[in-house]
Amino acid sequence: MFSFFRKKPAPTPTPTPAVAAPPPTQGGSLIGSALVQPIEIPAPAPVAPERQRWMERLSAGLRKTGSSLSMVFTGAQIDEQLYEELESALLMADAGVKATQYLLDEVRRRVQASGATRPVQVKNILADSLAQLLRPLEKALVIGEQRPTVIMVAGVNGAGKTTSIGKLTWHLAHEGASVLLAAADTFRAAAREQLTVWADRNTVEIVSQEGGDPAAVSFDAVTAGRARGKDVVLVDTAGRLPTQLHLMEELKKIKRSIQKAGVGTAPPPHEILLVIDGNTGQNALAQVRAFDDALQLTGLIVTKLDGTAKGGVLAAIAQEKPVPVYFIGVGEQLEDLETFNAREFALALLS
Repeated sequence: MFSFFRKKPAPTPTPTPAVAAPPPTQGGSLIGSALVQPIEIPAPAPVAPERQRWMERLSAGLRKTGSSLSMVFTGAQIDEQLYEELESALLMADAGVKATQYLLDEVRRRVQASGATRPVQVKNILADSLAQLLRPLEKALVIGEQRPTVIMVAGVNGAGKTTSIGKLTWHLAHEGASVLLAAADTFRAAAREQLTVWADRNTVEIVSQEGGDPAAVSFDAVTAGRARGKDVVLVDTAGRLPTQLHLMEELKKIKRSIQKAGVGTAPPPHEILLVIDGNTGQNALAQVRAFDDALQLTGLIVTKLDGTAKGGVLAAIAQEKPVPVYFIGVGEQLEDLETFNAREFALALLS
């Protein structure tokens, strides 16, 4: 299993003599058998079996998007029709106008520079260009620099917020972190009960109060987490639409309450995550903008990428609002939530 977070690093050991890395392979293939010259592609590192299984699930989840994009490269030549079809496929995948234009310009430039002559080579170049666009979204979730690390989680109803918190709790607990949950989603019916189920399943403590004020529940949870020596406090806030201004103000109140409960030079919340449904396409980008304006987001969890033809929304986020993507999900199982890797995602999207 791959870690979902990175604990505070231990002291750096005495360095050992450096070993020269193997030279990159010249003109290696990213997808298919065609070579792209003269681009240098580093030799791929070995992939652990667990990560390989995750990549297979990711590819399967993104198949609808991938098949639409792959159809563009089935022709016999590189011409304007190919670029027009690629533009349409990227827009249909919800990559957005700005990211689509960036990728088209980058692909054209690199096709000309490399002397590529076959469509499959264009596919390779697109995969590499997309990976480069997405790379700024890669970031590790750090646990241990603050104790407890307080993570506030927001999102609209139906995005998979509480389920994602449950999955994240499972992985954190299995990595040895002690977790305390805060049931601050007091508006939605059965939200507290749903989080309690996850707490029981993961054998972690929970702070909840039926009909309680969400800001007060959050304050109590952070205080309790500090008193009990927890590594992580996860605060489940009420789902809401960013257009519901009075509810967005309630989120700001929760954040202020968490800040008041903290001590030290880095007051909580230390992470503010937004859970977005990958099926919602460009609406997901609008949610990122709105919640970031209100809360100053530190990261995203993108769910439900399986069975959708809108996986390109991450390209739109990278181009227009590059909030780090900590995790992506492609299903309901615990192992269907994993850390985001730009190259893995690009290759899966075009597989």
